[in-house]
Amino acid sequence: MLIQVPEVLTREQVKTFREKLDATQWIDGKVTAGYQSAQVKNNSQLSESNPVAAELGRHIVDALNNHPVFVSAALPKKIFPPLFNRYAGGQSFGNHVDNSVRRINATGEYVRTDLSVTLFFSDPDEYDGGELVVEDTYGTKSVKLPAGDAILYPSTSLHHVRPVTRGARVSSFFWLQSMVRSDVHRGLLLNLDVAIQKLNRDTPNHESIVDLTGVYHNLLRQWVEL
Repeated sequence: MLIQVPEVLTREQVKTFREKLDATQWIDGKVTAGYQSAQVKNNSQLSESNPVAAELGRHIVDALNNHPVFVSAALPKKIFPPLFNRYAGGQSFGNHVDNSVRRINATGEYVRTDLSVTLFFSDPDEYDGGELVVEDTYGTKSVKLPAGDAILYPSTSLHHVRPVTRGARVSSFFWLQSMVRSDVHRGLLLNLDVAIQKLNRDTPNHESIVDLTGVYHNLLRQWVEL
């Protein structure tokens, strides 16, 4: 399941975020890579202890927790504090799979990485290359979204970022642990949720809405991990 989450941030928020990100200090992106990923990772990143990263990360988590598409698709239980990266001058990130578990340095809490998220701060016309390429059972998808939009995909997916040959690709990336571990189950719940919303919009008060909502919550009850 690969889901685009539109307009997580407004254009004004993106502008403000970019101003703060462009003005702060960047470090080598290998700092958060595992052994294998470090061999193919070439980008810049904000330190997890950078106060700008902490401030902007809180705003991102708040925005996502209030975004109906994200909540419906992810069913988030724990969200790793958002990190920030930058690709420019030919930088790229080769094929890799994200670590299965991440530790939040500030709290010592562990997060199982069910889903990966990339939130874009650069519009597609600001840079050449830099596509996020995700390979999974649904095929290979190339992703390059408007600033303020996010992409949500299984952390089990093989993925890479193509070299940025002009301009700069600035984004936030992070992971989350879902209340529903299985990507297949999350996909079924999302499809059912979307169908219920469409039925409610097209045929308000249809008697099947209550029945289908009951099915949704009974499936969720079977699969949820709290």
